[in-house]
Amino acid sequence: MTVQLIRLLGQVAGGKLAADAVMVLMVFGVIGYLPVLLSIATFIAVLLTLSRWYRDSEMVIWQAAGMPLSAWISPVLRFSLPVVMVIAALSLVLAPWATQKGLMYRQKIDDRGDVARVSPGEFNESSSGDRVFFVESVGGQASVVKNVFISSVQQGQTGVMATALGHTETAENGDRFLVLEKGRRYEGAAGTPAYRVMAFERYAVRIETKESQKLEASPRTKPLVDLLKSPMLAERGELLWRLGLPLAALNLALLAIPFSYVNARAGRTNNLFFALLAYMLYNNLLSVSQAWVAQGKLQFGIGVWLIHALIFLLLFVLFCYRQNPFFLAGRKWH
Repeated sequence: MTVQLIRLLGQVAGGKLAADAVMVLMVFGVIGYLPVLLSIATFIAVLLTLSRWYRDSEMVIWQAAGMPLSAWISPVLRFSLPVVMVIAALSLVLAPWATQKGLMYRQKIDDRGDVARVSPGEFNESSSGDRVFFVESVGGQASVVKNVFISSVQQGQTGVMATALGHTETAENGDRFLVLEKGRRYEGAAGTPAYRVMAFERYAVRIETKESQKLEASPRTKPLVDLLKSPMLAERGELLWRLGLPLAALNLALLAIPFSYVNARAGRTNNLFFALLAYMLYNNLLSVSQAWVAQGKLQFGIGVWLIHALIFLLLFVLFCYRQNPFFLAGRKWH
């Protein structure tokens, strides 16, 4: 979220994004990131809680009473299943919707006219990149601007216009103009002394408004129904990712039970390190399987369950090892 905020602020500083769009795009971005954030939050919540039990010797009492470590599966599932359902709803429905709305809002901002993009007191570049606007202040009416400076390049000639007052007008055909009143225009080629100075009573500059373009179809913005029907590899990979997030959250919540083991004398730093390493490995393997399905290197029917099955197998081995440390050594249970 911090990286996204910095990226958006950088686009605002570069004149590519309006300042009033930052918070809206951040909200849409947060909805898109929530499945991953909730997944790791659930994992860490279970991990820290059970680690505290180990550190306070509560787990020793638990095991001395004859309760196996697997008895924790039921309470952990009761805690994590509601969160997993929320993650599934976000991943399958809400996150793609938020991504699409964010792209639509960004396009709406980009489609605004040049004057609508101007912030008083700042130099602003036009959408086409051939004009620079400066407006010192906006009058009582939204269409009136004061102390306007415009620099433009046309046919190799640099033109600079300055005026104390201006306003916007809309022609009958729908074209919008910025009308400057009682100003001066300086025109010439950079690096040469030949410049022309013209005074004008009224100068109309056509405001370039880009025609609204249709959003490019992206698997990240498509609804779940379209992904289920589509045979395209990119859509198959996106479907694998969306289905994988809630399954990964459930596996991670259970994986936190054996990972929570702490030696009360040694502290709990080591198990936290390996637990977070396991989370990063799981998430990266899920991303790799998505990429392989999208590239046709892995069949969707295999990729959708392969990583989760491997993690579940690891979970089974860890449970057996924690309940009987001699399990991996091939010795008999005591």
